[in-house]
Amino acid sequence: MLKLDPIRQALPEKRKTLVEVGESLGLLRLKKDVEALNEETMREGFWDDPEQAQKLLKKKSGMENKIGEYARIENAIIEVGELMELAEEMEDESEADTVIEMYQKMSAELDSFKLETLLNGKYDHNSAVISLHAGAGGVEAMDWAEMLLRMYTRWAERKGYDIVFVDVQDDTEAGIKSATVMIEGENAYGYLKHEKGVHRLVRISPFNAAGKRQTSFAALEVMPEIDEAPDVRINPEDIRVDTYRSSGAGGQHVNKTDSAIRITHLPTNIVVTCQNERSQHQNREVAMKILMSRLMDLAEQQHKEDLAEIKGDFSQITWGSQIRSYVFQPYTMVKDHRTNAEVGNVSAVMDGDLDYFINEGLKTL
Repeated sequence: MLKLDPIRQALPEKRKTLVEVGESLGLLRLKKDVEALNEETMREGFWDDPEQAQKLLKKKSGMENKIGEYARIENAIIEVGELMELAEEMEDESEADTVIEMYQKMSAELDSFKLETLLNGKYDHNSAVISLHAGAGGVEAMDWAEMLLRMYTRWAERKGYDIVFVDVQDDTEAGIKSATVMIEGENAYGYLKHEKGVHRLVRISPFNAAGKRQTSFAALEVMPEIDEAPDVRINPEDIRVDTYRSSGAGGQHVNKTDSAIRITHLPTNIVVTCQNERSQHQNREVAMKILMSRLMDLAEQQHKEDLAEIKGDFSQITWGSQIRSYVFQPYTMVKDHRTNAEVGNVSAVMDGDLDYFINEGLKTL
């Protein structure tokens, strides 16, 4: 059948691509490593150190996911080929349409799987800590920051990641001044690291009675979540710890207790707050973990001249510094100014459909 000829021609290349991905991932080594970890989990005394045991189980699960994804795509390629032969033999147009749909789905999954091989940075497989900051513009910018917070949490939900709201500073009128959220799961940092920078919104303002078009800005920081950083040492004398009661309208995000923690790293003036947990001890642990991530980020890029450069492409959260624009009116468009990736369905993007932009960003790294 003529309509299936492109698939027939493309399938051998898809098989070749999958084999190359398997070689890049070190599939045979992964399988041996999983066998070794399985034996380790059966060893007597494995649970004597619960924290270490959990780390090993998490590592094993990540390996098994890669092996399983490879097998699933491999089976999908075989199934497409078999159904294609059947559709041509029966000259069944409906079956041919099904083959095309299956091929398109398999091809997209293979492309996504291939991009995972690009996540080979030191911390790419870690969970991520993201921080949003409203730019100049008052309530408009703070409303935009909250819209971005929802966009990234919706993306994380689609990926099956866990979301922990560490600190959300609400505005009294609308939106948020800032927010820090932990996106927990394998490869979260690798996927999100290219999202760092200033994001620009263009829309008809819902806060302006005259219905004027408004431009707003918000900035996103992205750091890997780390438990230990060998190159980073925090001297207790270099930090100031303050406790306070969580304030604002953040009931939907944080607990309203007297246990909120603010840690200031005096040498760098980095400030981390946490008001999510129910005890000062828990909030301090989370805040110290995030401080460690920020200091690691600083150390990783110590060749930079100052902190403003290190924090990404938003030394000024204003016009001209944006990495991506989101236009709601007079037309709809989301455009990344680094990759030139562009889509017209702004509603889908704001609902967490970010994979196209993330994947295009990964290709440039």
